Amino acid sequence: MLRRALPFFLAAIALGGPAQAAPKRIVSLSPCADQYLLELADPGQIVALNRFARDPRISWGWRKAMRYPGIRGSAEEMLTLKPDLVFSSGFGTPAALAVLKSRHVKLVQLPWDDSFESIERTARLVAAEIGHPERGEALVATMRARLKALGPPPGRGRVAAYYQRRGYLTGQGTLIDEMMRRAGLVNLATRLNRPMLSYLSVEQMAVARPDILFVENGRTVRDKGTEMLQHPLLRRVIPPARHIDIGEALTTCGGPSYPDAMAAMVRGIRQADGMAK
Repeated sequence: MLRRALPFFLAAIALGGPAQAAPKRIVSLSPCADQYLLELADPGQIVALNRFARDPRISWGWRKAMRYPGIRGSAEEMLTLKPDLVFSSGFGTPAALAVLKSRHVKLVQLPWDDSFESIERTARLVAAEIGHPERGEALVATMRARLKALGPPPGRGRVAAYYQRRGYLTGQGTLIDEMMRRAGLVNLATRLNRPMLSYLSVEQMAVARPDILFVENGRTVRDKGTEMLQHPLLRRVIPPARHIDIGEALTTCGGPSYPDAMAAMVRGIRQADGMAK
């Protein structure tokens, strides 16, 4: 009996000890964690996702998310769901977090991914925590292959601005900024020495006159906040063909959506240049 057990004992030592059982009841309090779980976890492992996971306007994985309950992250929900692993990234009420702590539930706080390298690290972290480290490596390999398949950067050093509702300019040190550099563009916010997020009026944008203007769902006027993205002055100074629409669902969070977001950016630039493929 001992002789038969010895190989398994030695294998456990070689791997750093016996493997921990994969969590069976995973809850996400974060719309950013949702992306990773939907790609990496077994469907049966996920108990609930953030309530925004099923919103197609801001959730990249909303179709897959429809099979799971959407929660606000209250203490009552935590008591009902009885998770054994919870992911967050700054979400969750103090009462809910206190409930998790009192029941010794493992809480994993994910970083705010502001680069592809950060996304790779988070993918590996989530995969390891849910008991499927090999899936993290596979996801990273797939994302790298998709980015490579986009071909050479089409930006050619031109200046671009990412303009959000109510006139906010996405600045340096953000995921959008990193995407622009990867596409061969220069962020207008860098030229203006602006921080991560700053207000820029329509008139200031017209004076700056970037070569390309990225907007979130900018072809649809939903309210006063998005109305200014279609301001006649912008359309007169920056030709509409160079207004590139990137859906908010692709940029709300860094994660597995990154290759799709980069593809949308690259495709938009090439279409604007009359080089659509």
